[in-house]
Amino acid sequence: MADRVHPQDSPPVSGESQRTSSTENGFPRKPTPPAPAKPVPPPQSGTYVIQIPKDQVYRVPPPENARRQSLYARRKNRRCSCCCCLCWLIGFISILIVLLGITTGILYLVFRPKAPNYTIDSIAVKGVNLTSVAAASSAISPEFDVAVRANNPNKKIGIYYLTDSSVEVYYKEVMLCNGALPAFYQPSNNITVFQTVLKGSDIELTTTDVTALLNAESKQNVPLTLKLRAPVKIKVGAVKTWKITVKVDCDVTVDNLTAKAKVVSKSCDYGVDLW
Repeated sequence: MADRVHPQDSPPVSGESQRTSSTENGFPRKPTPPAPAKPVPPPQSGTYVIQIPKDQVYRVPPPENARRQSLYARRKNRRCSCCCCLCWLIGFISILIVLLGITTGILYLVFRPKAPNYTIDSIAVKGVNLTSVAAASSAISPEFDVAVRANNPNKKIGIYYLTDSSVEVYYKEVMLCNGALPAFYQPSNNITVFQTVLKGSDIELTTTDVTALLNAESKQNVPLTLKLRAPVKIKVGAVKTWKITVKVDCDVTVDNLTAKAKVVSKSCDYGVDLW
């Protein structure tokens, strides 16, 4: 009998090969992951990257920070309330300043205030004998009779001249006499000339001052300075203001220091202290 020839096992086809390779010993193999396009370096030892949503970081603080977060929220609310109060205060002050400015403008347009002016009408001098002073080097007690003209040009504003005023007459730095103005009311659109008597007692002049005064009298050019300070209240309609101090400084030149002295020249500066 002829021997039977068994054909050799043919190599498995590709499909069968893949199935064979995918299973080994009856267990499926894990698929090989594709190679990354760019290799990712492994993380360093001890370094961790934790990604947490941003809203959770702010809305849900960790328990150990809950008390701190509560204190921060209270401080923030307190700051907001302080800022609101400050804004309200600044706004109120701004509105008040604007209203005050508007009121002042209206009053100015209604009353048209003008500054009063002052001048010296006349000066009469007694008790000054420079010849005897130069001979005996004695003191003098001068008496000045001064006429001051006050002009109030305002049509709707009156002036109350109060007590505690002062008037002083100087020769250079030496005060020769002093006194006060009478208290009176000056109505609107009025000119008032008031007399005031100023007195000095035991005024000592240096030899240089006596010589200079004698020389000035010989030239009929004796320079004097008059300083007037008067507290007043302004009447605007039916309203009186607070006390205001009127300041008048006058440079006056007379021809001599006698009862018949005449004013040669005069120049007055006017100012006020509002407070």
